Amino acid sequence: MSLFCLVHGAFQGAWCWDLLIPYLEAQGHKTVAMDLPIEDASANLSQFVDVVLQVLPKTDDDLVLVGHSMAGTVIPLVAEAHPVRQLVFLTALIPCPGMSTLDQFAHHLDSEQLQSLNYQPKESSQLEQFDDEPYIFNPDSVGQDFSDEAVLRRLFYHDCQPDVMDWALSKTRSQQSMAYIVESSPLKSLPNVDCKYILCTDDRIISPAWSRYAARKRLGVDAIELPGGHCPHLSRPDLLASVLTAKSNDN
Repeated sequence: MSLFCLVHGAFQGAWCWDLLIPYLEAQGHKTVAMDLPIEDASANLSQFVDVVLQVLPKTDDDLVLVGHSMAGTVIPLVAEAHPVRQLVFLTALIPCPGMSTLDQFAHHLDSEQLQSLNYQPKESSQLEQFDDEPYIFNPDSVGQDFSDEAVLRRLFYHDCQPDVMDWALSKTRSQQSMAYIVESSPLKSLPNVDCKYILCTDDRIISPAWSRYAARKRLGVDAIELPGGHCPHLSRPDLLASVLTAKSNDN
């Protein structure tokens, strides 16, 4: 059986896995989750990685790292420091070694938007690899105020049951660290481990078109497609558990 290390995305915390964990543990798997220091504006990717490493046992050799959304920039770095059997990118960003997430989509922004982000562009020769990529983000989500409950209801939790949506909103944390957007990934290459990418076809944050493209280009896999929005661990935890454990049950 596997140990599933569940790493949350922006505005969330360890709480966001509470509906998924019982389905994983019912099949005999172990789970661990943590709160990343997202409320610290100075927190960088290295600090996120350290928090994940602190909760991992030293002896478990069947570790599956699941990174939701923002945490796609974190889990490959954890895999560099700790043995991992599989990385699962759940409606997630995929880092490009030596580049920031902003580098990956800067060509979709105008000069005013780039200036507002204090963006210092890299050499055009470094960025041309992204010219043909779809826009990472669903255009409806760009520039939205995610401290606004109505925005979260519409973009994050729109396909959740009303009671789950209300609970999630009550738990939402302030996302102050922007390291996952602006910090260049210290990776020299993506880890040479088995990977899954799970996208949701009605994701209103990460573009499904980009997810399909990037899963194939960056990870060399075809994305697994689920119905629904950005947070299947909250809207469809039973279905998500079945996808996460599909190969684990063969071990």
